Amino acid sequence: MDLLEIGRQENKGNVYEHLNGLFDKADVKIDGFPDATIWKGGRDDSSINPITHAFTDKFALVGTVSAIDVLGLPFYAIPMMAQYRHDQKLAPLSWLGNMHGTIIKWSTAGDAMVSENGKRVVVAGKSGNAALRRAAGVFCNVRPYGGVTCVRCMPCLPYSQDKKAFSVADDGTVHSEMNTPGVQIAYACRHFLKMLNETGKLGRVALKPTQAQEDVIIAGLLYWLLEDTKFDVKKQYVVNPYNEQKENIDKIIALLPKDFKAGMNSWKGEIYMHIADTNYGILLLDMIDKEEVIILSTDLDGDRITDLMADSPNVLRSMCKKVLEHKGLKDEPWDLWKEMGYKTSDGRDMTSTMFRMTGEPIFEQTLGSADSMLDRLLAGAEGNPYNPRIHYVLMRNAYKEANPDNKKLHDWLDQMIVTFDKVNESKPNFIEGYNKLKEAIKPW
Repeated sequence: MDLLEIGRQENKGNVYEHLNGLFDKADVKIDGFPDATIWKGGRDDSSINPITHAFTDKFALVGTVSAIDVLGLPFYAIPMMAQYRHDQKLAPLSWLGNMHGTIIKWSTAGDAMVSENGKRVVVAGKSGNAALRRAAGVFCNVRPYGGVTCVRCMPCLPYSQDKKAFSVADDGTVHSEMNTPGVQIAYACRHFLKMLNETGKLGRVALKPTQAQEDVIIAGLLYWLLEDTKFDVKKQYVVNPYNEQKENIDKIIALLPKDFKAGMNSWKGEIYMHIADTNYGILLLDMIDKEEVIILSTDLDGDRITDLMADSPNVLRSMCKKVLEHKGLKDEPWDLWKEMGYKTSDGRDMTSTMFRMTGEPIFEQTLGSADSMLDRLLAGAEGNPYNPRIHYVLMRNAYKEANPDNKKLHDWLDQMIVTFDKVNESKPNFIEGYNKLKEAIKPW
């Protein structure tokens, strides 16, 4: 694959046409979307359930293309590049959301500029994340990192996503609507409790039911689910959120399957309920103490929590370095970090899984600063090389999810990561690393 040419074609605005010439059209159909564009690639192997990739932008695109080329596993792909999804009036979001099977979705650029009638405009739908989650029926996002796992209710956005509904009153009051399907919140709360019961980890809740009415609904559903279970709630909110909004919560409960709580009477675990803001300090202590915890949050606060999970290891190692220097010790903070049993690095290897009401999960990842790295690479000044490891990690996780009983595939994927890490020890630049991986990893 000429990876740099893909980047160049993206900058020229021709990347869809370029990719359409590289990949074959798939013969699968998406219910309700007969005209959807679906590509296929990799080895045609009936023993493996393929996964679906969302082809987005910049390094999320070239990194994915490089990984699928190295591995040779069967896959589908849906074009989600900023210009293409803008031209298609966001239809690819619905295609991806309704695609059967396991999916890998890279967060799309929310500030991308695209062409429209000869002008440069911000891409329609910004990142498109909220619209995709609604189209896909996503009810929660799960992000584990080290000993901490965050369960984010989705879509659960107590801020405005709809320009037509947004207003500021004469007195300055800002209106923001709640884009939260209550049924999906109930599923998210149940998933949180299910994870606690299955793992035995400590549960923490990060909501603000004494301040935000939206959070009263979420907490109230959680209280309702906890009834008649064996969970030990060590710390509760000062108000009973279910009683506060009983009439509205009961409307949601009436929409749930009649057997929604079946089997939960034997579920058990230990739970602490916190006002969301206090979770940030507690989370740091949990990370330092290597506490195994699962946190339930709204999408808004969960975004802050997962950012903290990603950023904290570098902050803690920086403090460690200052202590070492203060005491005149020459130990390397990173070596000491690993010696003490900490497994987190810098957040780039944090996985993210979105669970859907129907269908298999969507594996999700954000690349952020990698966009500018591709621009530097195209200019011949890569600087700090881009590490594509997260592409390989996510693909390993997704193929295992899609093929739970294929031990041969699982072993091959695990060995693939070992090989990747050996190749990447020397921190080669992106293209050099791609060529070395092509030599080192025998395709499926």
